[in-house]
Amino acid sequence: MQIHVVSEGESIYSIAGMYEVTPNRIVESNELETPSDLVIGQALVIPMDGQFYFVQPGDSLYEIAQLFNTTVDELIQVNQLQPGAILPVGFRLYIPQEPKSDMTANAYIEPTGGQVSENLRNSAERRAALLTYLAPFSYRVNEDGSLEAPPLDNFPAIAQNNNTGLMMVVTNLTDEGFSDELGRTILTDEQVQDTLLDNIIQTAREIGYQDIHFDFEYLPRELGEEYNQFLRKAKNRLSNEGLLISTALAPKTSAEQEGEWYEAHDYKTHGEIVDFVVLMTYEWGYSGGPPMAVSPINNVREVVEYALTEMPPEKILLGQNLYGYDWTLPFEPGGEFAQAISPQRAIQIARENNVSISYDEEAQAPFFNYTDSEGAEHEVWFEDARSIQEKFDLIKELDLKGISYWKLGLSFPQNWELLNNGFNIAKSE
Repeated sequence: MQIHVVSEGESIYSIAGMYEVTPNRIVESNELETPSDLVIGQALVIPMDGQFYFVQPGDSLYEIAQLFNTTVDELIQVNQLQPGAILPVGFRLYIPQEPKSDMTANAYIEPTGGQVSENLRNSAERRAALLTYLAPFSYRVNEDGSLEAPPLDNFPAIAQNNNTGLMMVVTNLTDEGFSDELGRTILTDEQVQDTLLDNIIQTAREIGYQDIHFDFEYLPRELGEEYNQFLRKAKNRLSNEGLLISTALAPKTSAEQEGEWYEAHDYKTHGEIVDFVVLMTYEWGYSGGPPMAVSPINNVREVVEYALTEMPPEKILLGQNLYGYDWTLPFEPGGEFAQAISPQRAIQIARENNVSISYDEEAQAPFFNYTDSEGAEHEVWFEDARSIQEKFDLIKELDLKGISYWKLGLSFPQNWELLNNGFNIAKSE
């Protein structure tokens, strides 16, 4: 699979000719609505076996081989080169396809308004084949330990038809958001815990859940050990029922990190107790904050490298956003929230406003600015093929268990093409 960034003057036909594929294949892989009107800076995935590399000034075959995890001998053989040949700048080298890596992939899916939209249903049907788990969000815990279920529609049938496991997401959410008081009740009242675990087991049996995923957020520091004890209790009961257990963890970079989102999440103990964790490595750029990349690779790496000091890599799913944000400028704290948009919509906005897409090399994320019809300035940060490939490369480099997407329903076809191209997705046994 090749990633190509559109330059000025290029067309779908010239790009197809460059890589010896048909224009229609590029259109289908990228779900291009206006293939005759590409955006400068837009990243396209090119469906092909392996990829091409165009020699840059100062390149050597050894450096190119290192870059693509291959050998000089293999590059010489597949490209029919003479040993010791000096390659001119711009020379096209064919790079063979790397063997696929194993990957566990989860995706949350969040019905809103008490029902499942046709878009969500279609998204689940289209993507379940590339998922290990499908995770309806969420079962809300009530103060007495009973559960308020999300609308499930035909998600269980979709999961079964694709040999995809179901993840039961259990939260301390209320209509006002994550509740520290509800969290306190759950983690300190033994009777509530027993009722909750009874209800979880009954629901898991009825629906067919394989993993029970606790996403308890905004817990005060003093509840950290109570959370650990609850997880030990839950692990004992759920394992006896043949169920896996996992947790969602805020993106920490040290055990002492302060803040209401972080303090009760004990990476080391969660890593010892549960079967795996999801690191919520996104929302550096968030709807109520200043414009920036949602999941900048430097910040993501810092969180993962800390996590690896507390737990083994085979227990870590890297959290990944499937969305971006459109901020209205100037940003004012407490002012207008940014609008969440899909990567496909971001490209449409750039095209509609005739602006090119830039790329931040430090954050490894695309962005652009535009002026709307009413004269307001905007700044947009989103994900594209380049940024998601950086996350995939990090997962491979650090040998992580896999990836967890927040959330289905937003169009990002390049992600799924690259995921399918680079990984063998683990499936239910």
